[in-house]
Amino acid sequence: MAGTFRVFLAAAMMSASLAVSVKIGSVSSIECALCKLVIPEIQSLFLRNATEEEIVKLLTDICIDFKIEDRNVCDAVILQFRDEVLTVVAETALAPDTICGLLFGPSCAIPDFPPHKWNVSLPNTPKLPVKPPSPPNPGAPVMRILHLSDIHLDEVYTPGLDTDCGEPLCCRPPNKYVGLDKGAGKWGAYSCDVPLITMENLLQHIKSSVQFDYMYWTGDLPAHNVWNQSRSDQLRILNTLVQLMLKYFPGKTIFPAVGNHESAPVNSYPPPFVTGNQSNAWLLDALAVNWSHWLPSDTQQTIRYGGYYVVKVRSGWRIISLNINYCQRENFWLYINDTDPAQELAWLVQQLQDAENSGDKVHILGHQPVSSCMQSWQENYYRIVNRYESTIAGQFFGHTHHDEFEVFFDQTNTSRATSVAYMGPSVTTYTNLNPSFRLYEVDGEYNGSSYCVLDHSTYILNLTEANRSDNPQWQFEYAAKEAYMMKSLYPQDWADLLEQMKVNNTLQNLYNKFYYHSHITESCNATCRSALFCGIENPWPGRECKSKQGGVSELDLLHYKTNHKAC
Repeated sequence: MAGTFRVFLAAAMMSASLAVSVKIGSVSSIECALCKLVIPEIQSLFLRNATEEEIVKLLTDICIDFKIEDRNVCDAVILQFRDEVLTVVAETALAPDTICGLLFGPSCAIPDFPPHKWNVSLPNTPKLPVKPPSPPNPGAPVMRILHLSDIHLDEVYTPGLDTDCGEPLCCRPPNKYVGLDKGAGKWGAYSCDVPLITMENLLQHIKSSVQFDYMYWTGDLPAHNVWNQSRSDQLRILNTLVQLMLKYFPGKTIFPAVGNHESAPVNSYPPPFVTGNQSNAWLLDALAVNWSHWLPSDTQQTIRYGGYYVVKVRSGWRIISLNINYCQRENFWLYINDTDPAQELAWLVQQLQDAENSGDKVHILGHQPVSSCMQSWQENYYRIVNRYESTIAGQFFGHTHHDEFEVFFDQTNTSRATSVAYMGPSVTTYTNLNPSFRLYEVDGEYNGSSYCVLDHSTYILNLTEANRSDNPQWQFEYAAKEAYMMKSLYPQDWADLLEQMKVNNTLQNLYNKFYYHSHITESCNATCRSALFCGIENPWPGRECKSKQGGVSELDLLHYKTNHKAC
């Protein structure tokens, strides 16, 4: 998902990740060079007090002349990001190499940012002694948690329209009609987002066939037509999906997290110091209202302030939902000040310490995995997880669209696993994925429960078969313990699985199959395997991944990861 934002970002701040919000693509050396060329030009325009119109014309010309996107997308995306980017660039005094390195990564340049390191204070209370986890007693209660992520509902998806239209998202007007045999299928297309008919079919299936107690809903609701989305568009999608959840799951409690696509422009999450029309109050207020169907009233204040909250579900168990957009390099506002935006991590420490004092276990929800965060935020989060490993019973994210997991390791004993984060597979097909959802079996609601994940099962819709037969059938794909032959799903078990995969081609191929929702379109070479393994290993920021295959460099890994982003 790269093209559209290469417009503004290759031209203004060049956020590679923001670019990836539109369609799969790569950050090439040409685009990196473009960034280093264009940033000084824009800064010089500011220095000589050029008008906004002059700057916009320069960016639009670059977008069109370098064929970053077609004229329609170029014109629209420049207008979409105009006010935000110009405001941030005017208040940011970073060197071109720093901006391009930070946004494209070390393969483009080594960023000298942030100019300072910042740390969130941890309490002086000693860390609890670490006790090896043990399985619950036979017959102990088990609860089931449904996980839906990355729906990306396309309300105007139209069967028969072109799936290869030359724009970041197709299968929608004004794309040309090419017929059901060549174009978008009735139930979806692998290069497009999910139609409403498929989304409703999924919810109908879950309602009739899946037993669950709670639901985690980890964000990204709108489609990927990010170059022409308005605030009202995003609020309409939010309302549409909330009403669908209420319709199909009455009486169920849903715990949401906000995704990067909920805002307009995409990825735009100004911290609370940004006020007025450029603030995010329009979205955060709407989230507070819509989420109030499931969340207690005492969550309203922090949702309206920063899009995060905590709920004490019962004695012994709390859920914390984070706004991970406050650590993402695609969020331009952080270039003004990235120090613990909205004081979210300081708040997280307070909540975890309070939970520890009460003997409660905590599940952490978020949209993006923290491995994608800016370095200082990421380092602080890792310190927090390390400190509260006895309190954090599970982490649940989405964003990547793939079925994957990350293992956190102890800061000093780097072979000892401390926590595991699950990235739930996406509902959307975008791109080359079967629609999917996850069901976790969790140690249940009783005094002394660990609230750890005991197993998880994943379900998919074979989109090719659904379009061929016009009879969608959601089917069981796999259960983790059985498929990977694991005795349990504690952090060290996942770390051991990683070591087994490094030497077992059968396990490697199985993981790669599930990673792509059983719709593999390319073989997995040494660089691919290194990317998969290093994604699991999740090393501390600044540390080199130990799981790379022989002959694969850090640069190879960076290029591969950029080329295969799908969020």
